[in-house]
Amino acid sequence: MFALVESGSITKFLNGNKGITLNDLQYPRAIYTLWTEAERNAIGIYSIVYDDTNKKDEQWYINTNQSYAFANDKVTATYGSATAKAHADANFTAEDEENGLGTEGELKSRGLKYKLIQTVKAQAAGELSKTDWYITRKAEKSTAIPSAITTHRNLVRSRQAAMETSITNASDTPALETLYTYTEDSDGVVSRPLAEIPNL
Repeated sequence: MFALVESGSITKFLNGNKGITLNDLQYPRAIYTLWTEAERNAIGIYSIVYDDTNKKDEQWYINTNQSYAFANDKVTATYGSATAKAHADANFTAEDEENGLGTEGELKSRGLKYKLIQTVKAQAAGELSKTDWYITRKAEKSTAIPSAITTHRNLVRSRQAAMETSITNASDTPALETLYTYTEDSDGVVSRPLAEIPNL
């Protein structure tokens, strides 16, 4: 992306897919690919420099729209401070009820914790479903369930419980993000604090 700067202010954004007329002079589309930055700057066209310093993972945060500024012969696009998404459920307040938005104390919106726990439950259910046929066979045919299957199913359930507890106990959104952040140890093993639902 490019920006047209006139009299020190950004007046137009350009995507570089067509030519442009400036001061009665027509410039071809090639100026965006064949001209140097300095040559474009001389006619007021600047490449936009994107500063993602404040941009955060959208799974956990709500980023602002980018703002554009021209300074020191450079056009920069920056984000403002991101807002953490709500980690806990929110209920309607007395003020909400007065304003006709809902009944005080009733659920207003779900937080990240609820959504993440639902995902863990679904993952565990999906893993258990792979071996449900052993349970059905046991009920119908009295065929013993292999000990390895029983052990695995128990591990899935205990891991699910531990993961849900970790999510529930997270104090805020950054703490939730930490649970899901993968790191690599000195042995090259990649893992996250929350762990995973085990696979058979």
